[in-house]
Amino acid sequence: MPVDVVHIRPARLKDAPALAAAYEEAWRNAYQGIIPHLPLERMLARRGLRWWESALRKRTPLLVLEFGGEAAGYVTYGRCRLGRSPFQGEIFELYLHPIYQGFGLGEKLFDGARMRLAELRLKGLLVWALADNDSACAFYLRLGGKPVAEGAESFGEVSLRKVAFAFP
Repeated sequence: MPVDVVHIRPARLKDAPALAAAYEEAWRNAYQGIIPHLPLERMLARRGLRWWESALRKRTPLLVLEFGGEAAGYVTYGRCRLGRSPFQGEIFELYLHPIYQGFGLGEKLFDGARMRLAELRLKGLLVWALADNDSACAFYLRLGGKPVAEGAESFGEVSLRKVAFAFP
């Protein structure tokens, strides 16, 4: 694939429609059958176009993977939310539209966020994944992540186990 086709860059307001679509499709692809239907649909409804426009206006730390001029995925990052952690940075979300998955583009997003965290002088990072999301867990393990903590996330009446992967 030609190098100039793929770019990692800060998100722009004009990316909002593509980011909303990438989010919805990635979540449906990753979480159908894991997160109960109604809570999943509610989460998708809350994160529509208006939510994305608002997040971009607030300058949420967000990088976009641009593929052929289109925002194909994104990563959000910042200071680690886990108290008393030796890891200072965190990747909050990393999602690619399903048609762009499986080509190494997620790793480019991950590396872009890692570089930004290093520029902020945040050493090491954590990223959480639902334990039942086999592809996400395998992805972080492939990148060298080590499972270091567990927690739970509630979706309606269901509590799902999540795993924190650490990267030095």
